[in-house]
Amino acid sequence: MIEVENLSKSFTLHNQGGVTIPVMQGAHLWVRPGEYVGLTGASGAGKSTLMRMIWGNYLSVSGRIRVGGLELTGAEPRQVLALRRRTLGYVSQFLRVIPRVPTLDVVAEPLLALGTAETEARDRAGALLARLNIPRRLWALSPTTFSGGEQQRVNLARGFVHRYPALLIDEPTASLDAANRAVVLALIAEAKAAGSAILGIFHDEAAREQVCDRLVDVGDFTPGAARPEGSAA
Repeated sequence: MIEVENLSKSFTLHNQGGVTIPVMQGAHLWVRPGEYVGLTGASGAGKSTLMRMIWGNYLSVSGRIRVGGLELTGAEPRQVLALRRRTLGYVSQFLRVIPRVPTLDVVAEPLLALGTAETEARDRAGALLARLNIPRRLWALSPTTFSGGEQQRVNLARGFVHRYPALLIDEPTASLDAANRAVVLALIAEAKAAGSAILGIFHDEAAREQVCDRLVDVGDFTPGAARPEGSAA
């Protein structure tokens, strides 16, 4: 469902005289349906960079990325948007929404974009918000006014409201208490059981051990690093 082959990335610092910094070289991994692959590596190794390339926010220097059969390298913007609408979801660490939009509508929006009836979309959104312990009295308010933990739970509800065949998750339990952490891990397990291919970052080792089927050390793709044979397997 997700395939990365010989992927490389560098950043050019235009305000530093055009200095080019290579950050990734020869990245190679795959995620099968119903599998959770966890990305590991030191801070700055490129875990989030790799996820953003798969999402389509960063362009690669070389290599290939395929999601759901679509070759993302060179794909047209409309193809990327269609992929994000139906096939590829992304739960980032931070909630980014239009101000003043009610929380219920924020969570229901991915379903409405697919043509789901408004009543059904709102019912499914409300069920997830309740499961993630967002009080009903807050559903009519914009989540931009919420605490960090509440915003993260809204972000998670939005990411899980549609059953994406492929899903990227960045630190889903970072700001959560034990009860909500357990809910998120259950949602991940349910998505896996339904066949979603999930690639994610977990610094919570206990949570990582609970849901991850395999680990890929992104440090193996640092330019100049010695890569152990089979490190992506």
